[in-house]
Amino acid sequence: MMRPEAVETTPAAILIVDDESEILVALTDLFEEKYNVLTAASGEEGLSILSQRSDIAVIISDQRMPGMTGDGFLTQARRLSSAGAILLTGYADIQAVESALNKGQISFFVYKPWDPETLLSMVAQAVERYRLEKALRREQALLRILLDNLPFGLAFKDEQDRFVRMNEQMASQLGCSLTDVLGQREEDIVSPERLVSLREAQSVLAAGGRDQQVIRLNDADGKTRWHDLTRILIGQKSRETFPGAGPELDEYSVFIDRDVTDLLSLDQRLQQAQKMQAIGTLAGGVAHDFNNLLTAIMGSLELVQELDPPKVPAVTKLYDNAIQAARRGGVLTQKLLDFSRPRHFSCCKVDIVSVLREMQDFVEGSALPYDLRNMLGSESLQAAERLKSVQFNLPSEPLPPVWTDILQLQLAVFNLCMNAHDAQPGDERITVSVYTSARLLGRVSAQPSEKAWVVVQVVDRGVGMTEETQARIFDPFFTTKDTGHGKGMSLSVIYGFINYCSGEIRVDSVPGGGTSIELWLPVMTQDLKQFEAAPAPVVPDNRERTVPPVSPSEKNGQTILVVDDEESVRAVTAGFLRHVGYTVLEADNGADGLALATQHKEIALVVMDVMMPGMNGNEAAQKMTAMKPGLPVLFVTGYTDPGLLPDDARVLHKPYRRSELLAEVKAILPS
Repeated sequence: MMRPEAVETTPAAILIVDDESEILVALTDLFEEKYNVLTAASGEEGLSILSQRSDIAVIISDQRMPGMTGDGFLTQARRLSSAGAILLTGYADIQAVESALNKGQISFFVYKPWDPETLLSMVAQAVERYRLEKALRREQALLRILLDNLPFGLAFKDEQDRFVRMNEQMASQLGCSLTDVLGQREEDIVSPERLVSLREAQSVLAAGGRDQQVIRLNDADGKTRWHDLTRILIGQKSRETFPGAGPELDEYSVFIDRDVTDLLSLDQRLQQAQKMQAIGTLAGGVAHDFNNLLTAIMGSLELVQELDPPKVPAVTKLYDNAIQAARRGGVLTQKLLDFSRPRHFSCCKVDIVSVLREMQDFVEGSALPYDLRNMLGSESLQAAERLKSVQFNLPSEPLPPVWTDILQLQLAVFNLCMNAHDAQPGDERITVSVYTSARLLGRVSAQPSEKAWVVVQVVDRGVGMTEETQARIFDPFFTTKDTGHGKGMSLSVIYGFINYCSGEIRVDSVPGGGTSIELWLPVMTQDLKQFEAAPAPVVPDNRERTVPPVSPSEKNGQTILVVDDEESVRAVTAGFLRHVGYTVLEADNGADGLALATQHKEIALVVMDVMMPGMNGNEAAQKMTAMKPGLPVLFVTGYTDPGLLPDDARVLHKPYRRSELLAEVKAILPS
């Protein structure tokens, strides 16, 4: 089997050195048809040419020259060139020839006068040897460069199991320096974990096989790393592939050590992302239907209350319980939606250090930011005491900005700190740190010096988690807390938020060794500037709004069209509106709603569901407003993507209370 090497077609260059011009002419005539001939009249001139030309393949030099003899010239030439050398002599100067041969300065010597055919043959052999040696040096250099720059450890061992070749990566992974490990046996220097793997591999190799294992090892910092170890006995099969490898290599072996921790982590993250996408799709569909049910339940209960039934204490208590349970169901469903498809984020250019300083001020006694306190509700009242153990390690210098939602970021860090507090049996410290990094699981910035990520890290010294628990912590409703102490949604919502911001979450935890959770957010670059000019659309969030009561006397009988494919929801919405004096028209799909809008020119407002079979709410609204410009539309939805609606659309999320619906209507149709 021939090696696929490039064949040199350029004529080889030869240098002829002789102080007699007749000799130079004669030799030039002999060689110029086949070779590129250069000539020099002295050793000094020859050395000058060699210092300028690196492609000389053969040197032909006279021995007897004034000033510098041929063997002296070739001794110095050897320092400048690896060309083959032929010594010409007109006398039987055997001692000079023997000295030159012994020192490796010449390949052949020829007496003057020479035989042309013999001299041509010598030069051809010298040229071929030069080219072979040059190819060998090139191949050795390429292999050395390859060996030194491989992204994994590679080593070769002899029949005594001693390392004979190795790259720096392998030496580092074995915990040794390259100079110390060469010549050593593997079993004398490796850790006990590696020794077990080696013993298993030796039995496989002894049977003529190929061994491959993936094992877990601890690095110098004590962190767990996964290594893919491959061992191959060179043997007969290698000689079939590489005919140049003789039987003396039969007992030599190749050892490859790849750190596959990042690859395994990326694979796990891909599986996690696929699982979360599937769960998110399911959660979104369930939440949509559940929001319709909650709207019907809550609305029906409110309408029942309007009938002014007798005040029976037991019934009143049951009624209040039902209303509160339905509202909690609405909050929980909203978290499901936030996880499956975040919809109401308000992203902007954010200095994370400043955001975390606000939280640090809260821990040190200041008030919690208003928006965060409003979102947390009663939980914020307990937070000050529970977060006393949080220590913030914030850099004094500014960090690169990121594109994110300030409130959601604060909420994420808050929930991570609360979870860390609950995971610690005592009052051990919880540490919140922020730093920059250029690398995340194989994703490297364009310039290694650029900091492509800002990382928020929350570390506790609590009970830690098993691998099985870590695999499920982002699943909706999964929790390790006792019943009644957690809904299992905080980490799911954080996952959805970070994914929406094009970031990632890294979790590092061992049972009994605490937990580190890192939020990796991409640094804003020049490519992200367009987001600053066109921020993501913000969908109004009505979950915690408080509005004044609306009485029937305030209304003047304006006509409102309600379009919703869910009969129970449509009945509740229409009931709310009729109770305060509006005239209500109803349609159960977009096409029928469009027909009613065409027939009734007096319609002042359309309350439109978004997700409906056939013609969806946005399509129906566009046709209605095209027919009647300026017709206001209030979209109601249990689950939708803001991209389906215009940026300026008014949206009311299901489940909504009567006061929330009427507040939106009043804002659109003031009395």
